[in-house]
Amino acid sequence: MIQFKDVTMTYKNGTTALKNVNLTISDGEFVFIVGHSGAGKTTLTKLLMREERIKSGSLIVNDFKLEKLPQRKVPYLRRTMGVVFQDFRLFDNMTVYENVAFAMQVIGEKKKVIRERVHYFLEIVNLRDKYNCMPGELSGGEQQRVAFARAMVNNPQIIIADEPTGNIDPEMSLEIMDLLVRINKLDKTVIVVTHEKNLVDYFKKRVITIDNGIVVSDKIGGGYNAF
Repeated sequence: MIQFKDVTMTYKNGTTALKNVNLTISDGEFVFIVGHSGAGKTTLTKLLMREERIKSGSLIVNDFKLEKLPQRKVPYLRRTMGVVFQDFRLFDNMTVYENVAFAMQVIGEKKKVIRERVHYFLEIVNLRDKYNCMPGELSGGEQQRVAFARAMVNNPQIIIADEPTGNIDPEMSLEIMDLLVRINKLDKTVIVVTHEKNLVDYFKKRVITIDNGIVVSDKIGGGYNAF
């Protein structure tokens, strides 16, 4: 579960990015976070990953109380979530298999377990036959799917996708969103940060709209008018 209670985030330059945010995202939900550029979406995701620390209020993510979380425990928090960035952030000098396996190697997982889980998640994203390819040999959509496999391989409870369709064409955007729906059906909490109104309207999930750091709308199944 994710729970924001009266969360305010002000940067050192005086900019208040979030103001008294109160919201709860339950385990297994699929949620869109939408709003104008600069509305506070990116700050919200940075707080979830503890890249930034809240200035006031309370934030709980998977039983971690983030306002009190010591730095040494931040890696344990991050292991409970998988993050997919707009620019994919794949290692160009590693194969698809190596890119996905990397997250498990970092925590010292056994080679047999790594091999089984990597192939399992490459199967889920329909890339098992590409395991020996380099990222440069893949299309943008295929690279995005590698990023999703890497995000899932450590079996996180939460998947955060930051503008996951920003660098791919409309047809591939639908495929990526369908993949996220499938991931959600694996009992994963899925949070999609996006500005693409058509996709939000099409999938009719919960939509949280942020404007100038304030949650101005939180509804199920309806699109949004944050433009």
